[in-house]
Amino acid sequence: SHERVCQYMAEESDSLVVSVGYRLAPEHKYPAAYEDCLSATLHFLQHLQHYAVDPTRITVCGDSAGGNLAAAVSQSLAGRADLPRLRAQILLYPGLQALDFNLPSYQQNRGVPLLFQETAVYCSLLYVQGDASDVEELLEGSHVPPDLRLKYSKWVSPD
Repeated sequence: SHERVCQYMAEESDSLVVSVGYRLAPEHKYPAAYEDCLSATLHFLQHLQHYAVDPTRITVCGDSAGGNLAAAVSQSLAGRADLPRLRAQILLYPGLQALDFNLPSYQQNRGVPLLFQETAVYCSLLYVQGDASDVEELLEGSHVPPDLRLKYSKWVSPD
């Protein structure tokens, strides 16, 4: 689905772009996609000489669920002394939190096509658990215990 975009990015930036075809939900729920992306990135980083890539110029990128995966891979690789450090991560409208689907950005964009608020929750559930039977609970916020919501309110809140 992203072949043309990757080709464009490679041509415009005079870069090598490696696109990972990871397993998709709901057939393959979490952590399958993450494991695929991490495995591919590790392989690439361990074989940079084969691709003639400057180890100081490695960037990971992803959009939507791929943005989530790029962030997760970046975190997993942070601090690894046996591999080149990632120079950057590019996250395009990434799905990064599932604590509260009623934050201002969700409210502001709840009716914006292509990814309506309910669709975002539905897709998140397919990714995590392989089914979307708990959509209403997530939309209401009842999937997070009050003490946990309070603990993270400094970082995830309308304020």
